[in-house]
Amino acid sequence: MCWAGRMMLGTFSILLVLVHAAAACDFGPFPYRATGIVCRMTKPAALLLNQETAQVIQAAFRNAKFPNITGERSMRLLGRVAYGLTNIQVNDLSIDRSEVELQEDDAIHIAIHNMTASFKGTLTYGYAGAWFLQLFHSVDFEIESSIDLQLSIKLLCQKDQVVPDASDCYLTFHKLTLHFQGDKQPGWLKQLFTDFISFTLKLVLKREVCKEINAVAQTLTSFILDLAANFVRDKDIIVDISLASDPVIKASYIESHHKGLVLYRNNSSVLSDSVFSPALLTESRMLYFWFSEHSLSSLASAAFLDGRLVLNLRGEKLQELFEMEDSEVQRKAVQMIFQGTSYNDSVAKVWSLTQPQISPQPEGTVVRSVVAVEVSILPAGEEPLVALYMEKEIMVTIQATYAEKKLILQPVDSSIEIKVFKCPADPSGQDPSIQSFLQNMILVAGIPEVTSSIGSALTSLMNSKRLDLFDIVNPEIITRKGYVIVQLDFGFPSHLLLNFLEKSL
Repeated sequence: MCWAGRMMLGTFSILLVLVHAAAACDFGPFPYRATGIVCRMTKPAALLLNQETAQVIQAAFRNAKFPNITGERSMRLLGRVAYGLTNIQVNDLSIDRSEVELQEDDAIHIAIHNMTASFKGTLTYGYAGAWFLQLFHSVDFEIESSIDLQLSIKLLCQKDQVVPDASDCYLTFHKLTLHFQGDKQPGWLKQLFTDFISFTLKLVLKREVCKEINAVAQTLTSFILDLAANFVRDKDIIVDISLASDPVIKASYIESHHKGLVLYRNNSSVLSDSVFSPALLTESRMLYFWFSEHSLSSLASAAFLDGRLVLNLRGEKLQELFEMEDSEVQRKAVQMIFQGTSYNDSVAKVWSLTQPQISPQPEGTVVRSVVAVEVSILPAGEEPLVALYMEKEIMVTIQATYAEKKLILQPVDSSIEIKVFKCPADPSGQDPSIQSFLQNMILVAGIPEVTSSIGSALTSLMNSKRLDLFDIVNPEIITRKGYVIVQLDFGFPSHLLLNFLEKSL
């Protein structure tokens, strides 16, 4: 299994796919103890995802609720002047450039440069002087601004999860110019509001925009954590991705360490010491996932207990399996087993009798299990007849690749030992040609068919969790003794972020 972490304001929030934590955040003195899954996102990924920052900032500005600004001031000759700015809205916003830096052991820093924004609203003002009656006027206004924005996002633990804190937010105004409708108002009015109200307006903009940015970050985090929780859960099988230690921020990457426990019907695998070391992962790719042997083996065990390691073959698939070779031995074996029955009236069931043992090695992932094969004939209107039953101990080395949005499992080495053999056509089991044919058929065609079916099932499962919506570039699945590394580059699906912002804000 894998799922994608992302960065930005969105960068940071989407990273929290893999940095939510359960219970308390006191992990003790062992930073890599009991770690089953590790996620590392490098600086190139941060730079790519930072391109999406503009969308998040624009959404924050659009969604900000600016309060009415009121006040009054005494003016010579004019007396007391009261004013109110209402219906303040963002009209246009553009960003020249955005930069992101990972501050080691501190925070994620995002700098937005030369952001221009136009605000519109209504100004109401009135004055009562010695020679005037009290009068009030309204005029539409527009504010042109040029702003720099600095964000420093920290990882905080609150209740049962790590959440982003984007409250460290600063706006620097290089320009803040007020224009009144038609620009024909009295010169003293423009001077008053440019010099006096601008200061108040800056404070309000800073407060409301920064508050909204933090709110957007929280909303994105909740959304992504929900996606992450769904991705690592399928019916009764759940992967616990709560934190095993504090997230690590380095100048060139962000790394999070997770328990990787597999929960099945309220039963959990047991935490074990981790063999993870930061040196196992490089910094040349955008995204890395490290999986321990314990986590992978626990997933296989849960799939076994849930009855998922079962495959039924019939029709053309069954024919392909038993007619992989055109020989006298093959024809004799098929005739003895099926007794002339059509493949469409027969079914082969393959299932695991024992929990598979998963052992990653440099040459691939080694799988050991005891597997049963049963071929049944289905006469019309009668009870099925068992034409063949076998139990065999199997060991297969599998290499995995991911291409064209499909997980491909390829057996590169395998061996079997038949433990039980029952065939009514050969009750004594003395016909060595049948067993020899079946053993060869299992090695050459049976094991590839089973692994291919498992790969297809896992692909369908991951795509049902929307993995196929992401642009995964040149993924590599690397096996080593005791662990598996998945490393990849990616392209961010901007339309998903835009759809989310439009629906949620």
